[in-house]
Amino acid sequence: MKAALLLIPGLGTIIFLMGSALYTVVVQSFGLDKEVGATLAYWSDALSDPILYRSINYSLRTSILGSFGAIILAYPIAMWLRNPIPGKPAIIGLLRAPMFVPGLVAAFLLINVISFHGILNESLLALGIIDKPMRITNDQFGWSVVMLQVWKNTPFALILLSSSINSIRSDVLDASADLGASRWANFSQVVFPLTIPALQAALILIFIGALGDFAFASIAGSRNVYSLSVLMYYTATAYYEWEKAAVIGLIIMLLSGCSAVILTLLTRPFANRTKAVIPANYKG
Repeated sequence: MKAALLLIPGLGTIIFLMGSALYTVVVQSFGLDKEVGATLAYWSDALSDPILYRSINYSLRTSILGSFGAIILAYPIAMWLRNPIPGKPAIIGLLRAPMFVPGLVAAFLLINVISFHGILNESLLALGIIDKPMRITNDQFGWSVVMLQVWKNTPFALILLSSSINSIRSDVLDASADLGASRWANFSQVVFPLTIPALQAALILIFIGALGDFAFASIAGSRNVYSLSVLMYYTATAYYEWEKAAVIGLIIMLLSGCSAVILTLLTRPFANRTKAVIPANYKG
């Protein structure tokens, strides 16, 4: 009971701040802040707007690709860092550097790398890989935002996955290798299932952050299609439609919650599957 009482100051503050913000958004989205009373007009107006659905498609696409890209890149790095490496602390510090760069600053920095005459295009031209610079920034698909999300979120995924991978006992991996398991079987049937909880946490947190990201989408995002966060910003500040902006904000929250459930359900079977990692023809 005493321990629960100690949580009240911090937990109460969090509930108050989050609850008051959520209450304000819900009230505005249904027009309860006006004298006309509750109405679904703002929801109807938002859901009938084709721009909203293009923004949902764009945001989901860049968030999913950015989240999975960060996870896919973090796994081999985490496996590599499991081994004794000279200068390992310096390497880890360098890999975590993007976490300490604010999103808006990171967007401006990487724009210089992936711009039309940036470092990436000039390097590919010098190597003869491409004949003319590629349009990467502000592209309609959103590859520039995906690249920024991967760069920014890989260190966070690396922290969670490294902790989970390092907790696996070495004798477990050595035993499966001694019994004939290949490196891929060792990873896919031993390491990967044991790190599913960390994978779920990293994937969900990165996806939610990417879905509501404003800095990368506003600087490097498409100029033809807005992300949900940018659309909400312009709806409120440029057109002064605060009620419609509140609807978009709630849609972002609903998409985040539904996506978290879907990602959990999709990854859960991998943690429970059982399959032999030793080749059937192994004779010891």
